[in-house]
Amino acid sequence: MNARTEPAEAETDAIARPPIVRELLLVAGLFAIYKSGRLLATGHTGEAFRNADHVWDLERAVRLPGEGAVQSALLHGDTLVHLANTYYATVHFPATAAFLVWLYVRRPRHYVWARRALAAVTAAALVLHLTFPLAPPRMLAEAGLVDTGQVYGPSVYGSPETDQLSNQFAAMPSLHFGWALMLAIGLIVATWSRWRWLWLLHPLLTLLVIVGTANHYWLDAIAAAVLLGGALAVIRPPLRTTVTVRPAANDRVPTKEPVLVAAGR
Repeated sequence: MNARTEPAEAETDAIARPPIVRELLLVAGLFAIYKSGRLLATGHTGEAFRNADHVWDLERAVRLPGEGAVQSALLHGDTLVHLANTYYATVHFPATAAFLVWLYVRRPRHYVWARRALAAVTAAALVLHLTFPLAPPRMLAEAGLVDTGQVYGPSVYGSPETDQLSNQFAAMPSLHFGWALMLAIGLIVATWSRWRWLWLLHPLLTLLVIVGTANHYWLDAIAAAVLLGGALAVIRPPLRTTVTVRPAANDRVPTKEPVLVAAGR
């Protein structure tokens, strides 16, 4: 990139970048609402298990592959299943936070777009958690799956009866998968490297982990993808446009130089 274009682009980014204090308060507020909303859905044990039976039967009716096939692959070795549990427990929030921070610093227009999309899909998920409580497959006797977190560790959940930090009957949709998919889409849209499509490995690995550890059904991930697709259909990313930069008066070669910048809709 020509050095003389940097001040103009830096100025444009500064205008697009929201105040950091406001963003910190906004994200913290959204997270608090999300955690509080999940706790509001507790106490619906019977309904959650009835819904789990319906989801399990529907998956078999439409011939989705059994979640047990993925778990069997993980259970071939203690190390593999422990890594899967660790990925489930430690990657979800830090990866999303790092994604938002990077966009805020390097791609402020894309940051605003991604933050809005994540907020929309999380709000929609919260509504579904409240209206459709769902026990995860690790709790469903019919599934015959192992609670890998409890057996092999590490586990992020305590007993459902005493767990005050999370609502374990909020399996659908899977925000682990929804956020991971948004991270991959956001980085693919916001970057230009030919390797950027490899970011899709993150939601793919997340999908295998959440199913293999028996924390989610296939339909939980499908529901998350549908909600995210709806959010992205409404909340559009900034466009890439080509801007012609005229050379400075003291340049020896009077050429025009195309520069890619992000232009908001």
